[in-house]
Amino acid sequence: MQRTTEKDSHYNNLEQMSLAQILQNINNEDKTVPLAVEKALPQIEALSAVVTRQMKRGGRLFYIGAGTSGRLGVVDASECPPTFGVPFDWVVGIIAGGDGAIRKAVEFAEDDVNQAWKDLKAFDINEKDVVVGIAASGTTPYVIGGLKTANQNKIATGCVVCNSGSPVAAEARYPVEVITGPEFVTGSTRMKAGTAQKLVLNMLSTSVMIQLGRVKGNKMVDMQLTNNKLVDRGTRMIMSETGLDEQTAGQLLKENGSVRKAVDKFKNS
Repeated sequence: MQRTTEKDSHYNNLEQMSLAQILQNINNEDKTVPLAVEKALPQIEALSAVVTRQMKRGGRLFYIGAGTSGRLGVVDASECPPTFGVPFDWVVGIIAGGDGAIRKAVEFAEDDVNQAWKDLKAFDINEKDVVVGIAASGTTPYVIGGLKTANQNKIATGCVVCNSGSPVAAEARYPVEVITGPEFVTGSTRMKAGTAQKLVLNMLSTSVMIQLGRVKGNKMVDMQLTNNKLVDRGTRMIMSETGLDEQTAGQLLKENGSVRKAVDKFKNS
């Protein structure tokens, strides 16, 4: 059975299209992605619930993937500490071939069925953790092997795939299947499939962090103050919460290091 992500594009003779036609047609395909994600909301909810449960028990979230899928996992994991102020090892992205594969493809790295578990063991993975395999095709051996061995070790598993009935989804206890269909450029799953995976990962990590209390109201009160833009944003958050003027709010933020701590200090003073 041919994977839908590998089926021929709905468009042909792409090189004969005008630039405007190319862009319009890509955009037309992209519009279908959120609708495909919507159909998977119950699966995303189930996965988010188990990740939240395990993290409240002291567990961590691991993403494993190869190529674009692996890179997306690394991106989502790396954005959690600055956005939500969590330790860098709460959410971990692992890509087949190691960190060097983030920038440059490592040949055949995704075909090693045993390597993902070796990579996970380097982090002393245990039964409190959750492993989420990311694979547009749903057939990546690296991901299949990692999920299978995690299951054998009684570790909760999930996945994000873009084909139905895949081997990866069969291994995952909490599968998320977003069926995005053929790509504009046949088989180029960095396009719609990649967009779908990014949307799901955004939803997963954000919903988990909200459930863990890392958002207050609608604000990133625990964000790391790593540049002037974020310091300014934090200052405005404090002004909104306390009614303080900009200078006083900024000083309070500087003294306490986070919006949450600054507001708590003000309210308890």
